[in-house]
Amino acid sequence: MAEAKKGKKPRRDFGSIRELPSGKFQASYIGRTGIRQTAPAPFKTDRDADRWLNKVEADLSSGAWQDEALGKVPFRQYAEDYLDENEEVGERWAETCRRNMRLHMVDLLDMPLKTITPPIVRKWYSKARKGKGGKTSIAQSYRFLRAVMNAAVRDEAIVKNPCQIPGAGADKASERPIATPDQVAKLIEAITPRYRAVVAVAAWCTLRRGEVCALRTADIDTEHKEVWVRKNWVELLESPKKFEKDPKTQAGKREVSVPPHVWPLLIAHADEFAGPEFFFIGKDGNRMRGNAIYQAFVRAREKVGLTLTFHDLRHTGQSLAAASGASTVDLMKRAGHSTAVAAQRYIHAVEGRDKEVAKALSEIAENGSAARLPKTIKID
Repeated sequence: MAEAKKGKKPRRDFGSIRELPSGKFQASYIGRTGIRQTAPAPFKTDRDADRWLNKVEADLSSGAWQDEALGKVPFRQYAEDYLDENEEVGERWAETCRRNMRLHMVDLLDMPLKTITPPIVRKWYSKARKGKGGKTSIAQSYRFLRAVMNAAVRDEAIVKNPCQIPGAGADKASERPIATPDQVAKLIEAITPRYRAVVAVAAWCTLRRGEVCALRTADIDTEHKEVWVRKNWVELLESPKKFEKDPKTQAGKREVSVPPHVWPLLIAHADEFAGPEFFFIGKDGNRMRGNAIYQAFVRAREKVGLTLTFHDLRHTGQSLAAASGASTVDLMKRAGHSTAVAAQRYIHAVEGRDKEVAKALSEIAENGSAARLPKTIKID
């Protein structure tokens, strides 16, 4: 019996090796996920298989191990899975990422994850910056690449994220323009009457366009002279799909005090244009769409001679609120610019302050000739 056991190798503590009918040797081990992992190819000798297992064991101990099979997955496939499976990725951002993949990331799409190295990323980024793409979309592309490769590191497809370019993902867009109170008043006068209150709540209450479209008539609190922001309306750029969703954070759900000089305009809108469900509706009686607001706003700004975007009205409102003496906490609450944790931490500190901010905004408006807001609205 002793002779029968002679030459038999001791049982391995890590992994196993078995001889195949071909005479070659297959090495395998149980991975961290509990699934058996097999070497990419059979080895000519059991010694070669043994060396491979020793290296895997050492890599696992040092944190340098990677899933070779997953590392061979093309970036395109892994990125699509990332967008589909990540619950934190919204549909608007997913659409933006897919558009950027198509327009700016072609050179990376068919590359296996493990072959996307820091030099490859630098070469791609340099080429993209020299191309026709805008700086904002290139920065978005880099942030997306970095996020996907971070996920690949967590999945152990690669050891280290190859996105190592300092500041590459920062959106270094030029400072947004700010309208004066007088310019806001002129925009309100120039726009089609149905949209006057839209401009007013965007500029003086810092609402986003999607938040404007989602406002219900019941969200206009006449007792406290507040606007309740509860939902956001999303319209995708490359898809006919439109949907309503909750704000990204709890802080996005908020009550915004309406400046006294704006309140009469909302009351006039309620009398002339508001629907039974939605406060802002189109001529067809349905929810007002973002594209309709955009077109009406473009016509108005051309009449006034401004180059503002609609989102610049929100930026204007925040800047004017800051000029009124609002604190950082006040601004965060008014615009919904906080994480859920921060909202719970700070919200008690500004109770009552929002109405003071709203009153100060009206004082700024009066000093800046914004008191010329239309007192009556005609049906268009």
